Amino acid sequence: MHDSPTTSNPQAAWTCPFCPLLCDDITLAPSGDHRLAAPHTACPRLAASLARFGPQDASQKPAIDGQATDLASALSRAVAILSKARRPLFGGLATDVAGARALYELAAHCGAILDHLHGDTLADSNRALQDRGAFFTTLSEVRSRADLVIVFACEPSRRYPRFYERAIGEGRNVSVVFVGCDIDKASTAPTESILAETDPFDTLALWSAHVEGGRAIPIPELVALTERIHSAQYTAFIYEPSTLSTQHAALAIEALQRIVKSINRTTRAGALALTGDDGAASVNQAITWLSGFPLRTRVAYGLPLDHDAHRYRTETLLSRGEIDALLWVSSFAPEPLPASLDDDVPAIVLGHPSTQLPARTGPTVFIPVATPGIDSGGHLFRVDTSVVAPLTAARDVALPTVATVASQLAQARRPS
Repeated sequence: MHDSPTTSNPQAAWTCPFCPLLCDDITLAPSGDHRLAAPHTACPRLAASLARFGPQDASQKPAIDGQATDLASALSRAVAILSKARRPLFGGLATDVAGARALYELAAHCGAILDHLHGDTLADSNRALQDRGAFFTTLSEVRSRADLVIVFACEPSRRYPRFYERAIGEGRNVSVVFVGCDIDKASTAPTESILAETDPFDTLALWSAHVEGGRAIPIPELVALTERIHSAQYTAFIYEPSTLSTQHAALAIEALQRIVKSINRTTRAGALALTGDDGAASVNQAITWLSGFPLRTRVAYGLPLDHDAHRYRTETLLSRGEIDALLWVSSFAPEPLPASLDDDVPAIVLGHPSTQLPARTGPTVFIPVATPGIDSGGHLFRVDTSVVAPLTAARDVALPTVATVASQLAQARRPS
């Protein structure tokens, strides 16, 4: 069953891949020179993403050390780099489900470590889930059932411009309370803000003590909000893992989930984490299916799987000089190579066609790849991970997919 929020345009045929809301009500206006626009959708993130595509993409060629070449030569040099590597890192991993599956196969032949561009956020969310579990909700459930929405310490419209439109809609009897942050002006429902200047961890500690233990707390706003929650039909808690303190985000997520669990003893509530950008949720799900572990896992045929969310962090590996090759995947946007990558470490980039790589001393291979939903079909997990949305190509530009390139490299790496 396709669990999707009601759309305002029943004739829509295109799903946007550029944020994990995966809005499926968009009508594109393609031009003859491969440019794309969405004139009827007010989303600055979509507009900025579409502006990166143009007529030059069709003539973009692979490159070796900054010199244009053909795909076969680029693949051959990439195979040579991976064959010599003993501890490669597959980073970025901004791709779709098929790309993740093919990269896993390649990684297993290479003994590679897998981490995503948003690996820190994923690791925090994974850790909280592993340690305490969670009460999740979906976009559809928020839209159809929630009469109280609590936004904790974030501004959803900053990264997800259509969040309120997609998750709440118009004309519903729903209130939005912002806790630990100012009111997001994009919200059209009745809103209020409490404790905007209070440290989020202090708020969570006191709120948890009140909700879980029934303790009296000196914050009447939280006491009153808790009473509203208990009288509501369904409360949705919204948070952004990436906006929480980077050193202790997992603890904050864990505390928020404890509050949601306590509330569920007497009424209904669920939490929705706004995360999963650049295919993060899709890749994490796919790698977990295939290995039993989330990202930040080293995989190799014939050897035990090794998962370590701290040790296999991209920045940690690069700063310590612990890898001897990097395969960098960025199919949704031209993400730069990590600044901490040593200039002489061999790099293979499967990137957005507009990617511009700096001059490097180490061997560098660039292969322009298709963007899922633009140059190829594909599948992505929505922000609530309850739906795998199919993507349809928006134009006809002959670029190989990440899955195709990874499969060709894996085929070349297989023992004969």
